Amino acid sequence: MIVEKLTIKNKTGLHARPATLFVETAKKFKSKILVEKEGKKVDAKSLIGILSLGVEQGQDIVIHVEGPDEKEAFEELKRMIDSGLGEGE
Repeated sequence: MIVEKLTIKNKTGLHARPATLFVETAKKFKSKILVEKEGKKVDAKSLIGILSLGVEQGQDIVIHVEGPDEKEAFEELKRMIDSGLGEGE
C-alpha cells in the first residue's frame, strides 16, 4: 500500500477539467485508489467524489493506493499532479 501527501499546484485545483483528467487516469488501474482531504476520503475513480472535496490550489491531498498495479498508478497520478493536471502550475 502506498500512502503519500501531494500538493495541488494548478490554478483551478481539482475542479472540472483537471478532476476529470485525474479520474480518467485513476480508472486505468486495477488498484483501489482513494483521495483524502482533511480526513474525508473518496474514491479516486468517482468524479462526484473528487469534486466534493473542493480541493484548491496549494492544498494538500493524501493519495492511498492498494492493489496489483499500485506503484504504476501512484507514479502516474503523482506525475500528473506535479505537472499541473493538464493546466500547468
